[in-house]
Amino acid sequence: MPEMTSPQAQSPPGQVAPDELVDSVLAASRALVVLAAQGPQGTAELAAALAVNPSTATRMCDRLVRKGLVRRHRQAGDRRSVRIALTAPGRDLVAEVTRRRRAELTRLLRALPADQHEPVTAAFRAFAAAAGELPQPGDAPSRSGWPGRSPTT
Repeated sequence: MPEMTSPQAQSPPGQVAPDELVDSVLAASRALVVLAAQGPQGTAELAAALAVNPSTATRMCDRLVRKGLVRRHRQAGDRRSVRIALTAPGRDLVAEVTRRRRAELTRLLRALPADQHEPVTAAFRAFAAAAGELPQPGDAPSRSGWPGRSPTT
């Protein structure tokens, strides 16, 4: 499966190029969001959801395990099957990043004329659906078109 790679040459050992660092952070963030939205995953499932090689997903999960954001556990009845799940700190991180992102999007939406709220909100929802993100409880569309709250309040 192809991976996103930087068009620049690989960094020397011990150094990380900015593009590589950004790719790594984005992929790890996306992994946390996928686990939050879809629940525990096997490595191959997670790799497929992230469009990376299983070995890349394994290394990423190693880093996330060391940070305490995910845990690995064996399936009862099949010791070969390892599932990756968010820990409480991992869920908290995803919730906080989501809260901050929504607050910033709300701020930006408020800056637009009211007649643009509905089409912009529809575009946000389309992006979230394409990314596999699930709506949060209480995110029924409001009269303003913004999930669960009016952008002017």
